[in-house]
Amino acid sequence: MRRRQSGAALLVVLLLAAVMAVLAMAMLDDIRFGLRSAGNAQAMQQARRYALGTEALARARIGELARGRNDPARWQDQPLLFPIEHGLVQARLRDASACFNLNSVVDGAPGHWQRHELGIRQYVALLQALDFPAAQAQGMADALADWIDSDDQRAPLGAEDRSYAARADGYRTGATLLAEPSELRAIRGYDAVAYARLRPHVCALPVGGPSPVNVNALVPAQAPVLSMLTLGAVTPGQARRILAARPAGGWDDATTFWAQPALAAAAVPNEVYDQTGLRSQWFALDSTVEYAGAQILMNSLLQMDNAGRVRLWARRWTHEE
Repeated sequence: MRRRQSGAALLVVLLLAAVMAVLAMAMLDDIRFGLRSAGNAQAMQQARRYALGTEALARARIGELARGRNDPARWQDQPLLFPIEHGLVQARLRDASACFNLNSVVDGAPGHWQRHELGIRQYVALLQALDFPAAQAQGMADALADWIDSDDQRAPLGAEDRSYAARADGYRTGATLLAEPSELRAIRGYDAVAYARLRPHVCALPVGGPSPVNVNALVPAQAPVLSMLTLGAVTPGQARRILAARPAGGWDDATTFWAQPALAAAAVPNEVYDQTGLRSQWFALDSTVEYAGAQILMNSLLQMDNAGRVRLWARRWTHEE
């Protein structure tokens, strides 16, 4: 009997020891997980600080551009690499106005956005320069303006709330400026193929009406943007030749730019002359930080005003696309 009782007691002790061992392992796993989570959170926070530091560097660089000659070829898209302990910081500053601002198809103020005909005509010209048929280009332009404007009056080839509400996944128009070009994918007429063809030539600046286009920042591959600026009077082929022949330091003034034969022959409205930019006003900063196993992506939109002050308009903790 005593032997059986001793054996039972030993079994209980062994079971308790096993349970305690399992509990101890579970506690150790929790502690390790907590330490790892805390370390990851700390690494992410430090990576964010490094990313925000690239904004300060960008502001300083933009300030230098304001004080000196603004030659985009010397700085645009030139990657900056900064090795840091346990990681690497990469930053790329680029001109954000060498594109067609999608919000140019309207003008006005928040809550009162109205269709802007010059912006519509320029957008149609851009789409045709990208080989979209005329009817399709007009439909895409009308749909974009209807998506942004504040009224519910459908343009002849456009689409308002009723058109989107009738879909299986019904939704409404934005009725405000686009925050980024990817919003086009929600608009009627913008399938994946059309979006991919259009995306390299458009942007979404936080202003309506005609937006300055920095012709000194355009490269030959962006010839459709220059064709757009002339409302299609200059073909993409002519625009490509004009950009390829640009002076090494860029055009000094708008008069010199528009004096070129192909451009001089283009009868454009006075608003278009005012759109011609030779210096950068809008800048996009793409930053990537890798630190202690953590990675942070950041995209910032900055504007330099006429006094040389730099303002942050938007910051995303991801790249633009």
